[in-house]
Amino acid sequence: MSWNDAQAYIQWLSRQGGGRYRLPSESEWEYAARGGGRGRYSFGDSEGMLCQYGNVADPTARQQFSTWDWTASCGDGELYTSPVGSYRANRFGLHDVHGNVWEWTEDCDHDSYAGAPSDGVAWTTGDCAVRVSRGGSWRDGPRYRRSSARGGSPTDGRGGTVGFRLLQDR
Repeated sequence: MSWNDAQAYIQWLSRQGGGRYRLPSESEWEYAARGGGRGRYSFGDSEGMLCQYGNVADPTARQQFSTWDWTASCGDGELYTSPVGSYRANRFGLHDVHGNVWEWTEDCDHDSYAGAPSDGVAWTTGDCAVRVSRGGSWRDGPRYRRSSARGGSPTDGRGGTVGFRLLQDR
């Protein structure tokens, strides 16, 4: 799913009534993903617990893709994407903030946070042909599951490792 696809869906959904929908800013996404925690992951720092909280590249993936040397040591029971809500929620009640699919944010890509908005709103200036995604996917190792991990892709890029989560403004 591309960032452009997500925007088209948001426009359609917002026209259906019930409020205005949008992608979260990077800041909003990370705050929600951390669930009030301060560790590398919403549940703390233990990589061994990753498979309880999300769909990650694990030993099953390593058997299928023998060159993958970045897999987690735990097993989550899935090779590719998993149904939403299959794993434990964070302290805010959010599922799938670690793995399954990268999630688009509203923010444009930047090499650093120098000059970023300090109030949590999306950073929508700069190279907006590339947008930021967060959370890692089923094919990424533990490094990309951290609450602070970020990626970027062209707005028209599609693949089986990217999706989105929406916020509703009322």
